[in-house]
Amino acid sequence: MSTSDKETKFSLRWKQRMEEASTVRKIVAVILSCLLLIMIIGSIAGYLYVKSAMEPVDPDDDTTTDVEIPLGSSTSQIAGILEENGIISNSLVFRFYIKFNNVAEFQAGEYEFSPSMSFDQIVESLQTGTLVKDPILTITIPEGKTIEEIASIYAEKAGIDPEAFIAKTEDAEYLENLIAQHPMILSEEILDPEIRYPLEGYLFAATYDFYVENPTPEKIIDKMLRKTENVLTPYLDSISANDQIGSVHEALTMASLVEKEAQTEKDRKMIAGVFFNRMAENMRLQTDPTVLYALGEHKSRVLFEDLEVESPYNTYQVSGLPVGPISNFGENSLQSVLNPEDTNYMYFVAAEDGTIYYSETFEEHQQLTQKYLHRDAAGE
Repeated sequence: MSTSDKETKFSLRWKQRMEEASTVRKIVAVILSCLLLIMIIGSIAGYLYVKSAMEPVDPDDDTTTDVEIPLGSSTSQIAGILEENGIISNSLVFRFYIKFNNVAEFQAGEYEFSPSMSFDQIVESLQTGTLVKDPILTITIPEGKTIEEIASIYAEKAGIDPEAFIAKTEDAEYLENLIAQHPMILSEEILDPEIRYPLEGYLFAATYDFYVENPTPEKIIDKMLRKTENVLTPYLDSISANDQIGSVHEALTMASLVEKEAQTEKDRKMIAGVFFNRMAENMRLQTDPTVLYALGEHKSRVLFEDLEVESPYNTYQVSGLPVGPISNFGENSLQSVLNPEDTNYMYFVAAEDGTIYYSETFEEHQQLTQKYLHRDAAGE
């Protein structure tokens, strides 16, 4: 090949490469322009979206709605409550607004909000409590109470129909809605047909404020479940990581047993440890409160014949935990379940003065039972 031919060929290749480079630059320029355009459009759309979410839901609607912010509610929970009641249009944007403005220390209570209020007005009210109402009723639900006992307390203090309250806790459609609303604490486990009352154990022991004279069963249940959720949320990871507790339902079931058996923090931890020790050895729990719950009676003493009652709650007859909680619980009982005392004890007996004595063998347990209760021990 001559020198001139080589130069011509090189020139053609160079020209071709320059054209390819030019094409690549054009393509890159188009792509970058498109990306820039998308970013600009996205930024504008995002700005308009956030701006719209921060504006009042309806500037012309001054109608007020009673909105309750339970004690201990997180920012996420407050945002959800406001969105559910139509006071804000977007809970996520409200949460970011709170975060970026370093807002804190909201006050619990029942407020009167309207859809015409801005974020600033809502936040100011939550911080100062300027729109908070005074409670009309204040009702305390003690620890260790059953659904039936809770219904009786509300019947006495708030004038509700106890049968209507209990019926609501058994309403299948209502329960499905509650499970959807509270998926962190409620599951299909509560719908087991062998469970007497699906919400047994889930209505937390606390003092509740009401802002109407005759709260409905739905209002009462919703308030109590929100409280239960607030209490349980910090413990959910511990419950999930617990090898001996398979679910929230089981944690609450065990907590209810501990609640009914012990009066002090020390004994709650000890008894929780005994229960776990027995379960590890495939021994039945044989705890008298489950017999009383199975019988549906209040008795000062469980008789030997009572132990034979056939029920998924009777831990003298069923292995492991009963089918569900037998009462509500106090937070300390739940803490004891998640952090029990590590001992070798397999038995305990409560003397008539309330003192609880522990033992490692059935023979020791028998001796303690005869000494303090003057009768033989049941089971083994």
